[in-house]
Amino acid sequence: MKINKDQIIALLRSPAEPGDSSKVDQAQQELPQQVDTDSQQHQDLLDKFGINPSDLLSRLTGGDGLSL
Repeated sequence: MKINKDQIIALLRSPAEPGDSSKVDQAQQELPQQVDTDSQQHQDLLDKFGINPSDLLSRLTGGDGLSL
């Protein structure tokens, strides 16, 4: 599944995902505009920022109450 980078950045900035601003800045620079959760390279990038692709999909589809 392809996810817009802006949605991932919003998730990293959300109160449910407290993190430091340097991680958000780094993700902003390193993630492609469209992140493909089926791509191993993109999965590795998400992992680098502490994001599990299956958890990400669940959150973006409302699985934990977050609305992005």
